[in-house]
Amino acid sequence: MTRPSTSSVGLFLLLIGYAVAVPEFERRPRAVPSSACEEHTKLHSRLDVVEKKVEDTVDKLEDELAALLDAIEAPKWRPMLENTGKPVDILEQPE
Repeated sequence: MTRPSTSSVGLFLLLIGYAVAVPEFERRPRAVPSSACEEHTKLHSRLDVVEKKVEDTVDKLEDELAALLDAIEAPKWRPMLENTGKPVDILEQPE
């Protein structure tokens, strides 16, 4: 019959000592997140939602701006935009 080596027995005793010495809170499985991690994850989720809403709003505003610019540059408005005559002062008092 073979005898276990001294290093195997020493390692076994070291592991037993570690299991006994480690406090209970450190033996908690890593899969269970702490409340701080949960809050951090929830915060990032909310920020992702806000970021998505901002991006959607910017896209809508870009579309509206493009539509307004197309309307302003349409042929029926073009003569009003050209500088062919004396500018009209809308704040001028009538005589």
